[in-house]
Amino acid sequence: MRAGSLLLLLSGLQLSTAIPSRAASFEVSPANVEMRSPEATKNITVKNEADGPLNAQIRVFRWSVVDGKEKLEPATDLVASPPMARVAAKSEQTIRLVRISKMPVVAEENYRILLDEIPDPARLKTSQISMVLRYSVPVFVMPSTPADPQVTWSVAQSGNETIVSATNSGGRRLKVSSLSLKDSRGVSVSVGEGLNGYVLARSSMRWVLPAKATKLSLSGPVAVSARGESGPINAQASSTSAP
Repeated sequence: MRAGSLLLLLSGLQLSTAIPSRAASFEVSPANVEMRSPEATKNITVKNEADGPLNAQIRVFRWSVVDGKEKLEPATDLVASPPMARVAAKSEQTIRLVRISKMPVVAEENYRILLDEIPDPARLKTSQISMVLRYSVPVFVMPSTPADPQVTWSVAQSGNETIVSATNSGGRRLKVSSLSLKDSRGVSVSVGEGLNGYVLARSSMRWVLPAKATKLSLSGPVAVSARGESGPINAQASSTSAP
């Protein structure tokens, strides 16, 4: 997956008789954006690989985590220019990200750029399936001297669910991929291969273990292993039984 989260959205009319249209095809690079203070601008590139023109909407959201769940809110201190793009076939266009806030960056700030293909109205009037793409690109605005992530892990049993939590008291996010746990008996449970998510600076993230997974024993230490941007993650999680 070339850029953050890529969602394939299907839309169309009369699907019972639909004939697939061309697959909408565009790329966004880089996969994530880092902007270090006092730097105030960065570029991303939208590349149209299709045989026809591409219309895209670019929106900027402030990205946070509330109660262990990711939240997006329209951003006012980081903007994209232009907010709408028309990219000719087999061509590309540069989108400029500009931090317009004059406030100093004291801790890493987190954003997501959503780039949505706007479907061709002519295709929506036909009995074809219109395939449109969305890219979600993480953007991190960092202080001039970024801090490191400082993450503590815990595992809790709550009813029929086993919940893994990561709390980051540091000033930089931790990217988590291929997260798995192993209890004192040697029983391992995978949360999922690939990207599991980010533990943002000064935030907490949580994951619910797959319902069909073998129950972990929380009577002893639980080992956490994963991959991060800087290499392997190996930690020990505290364990509790929540009511």
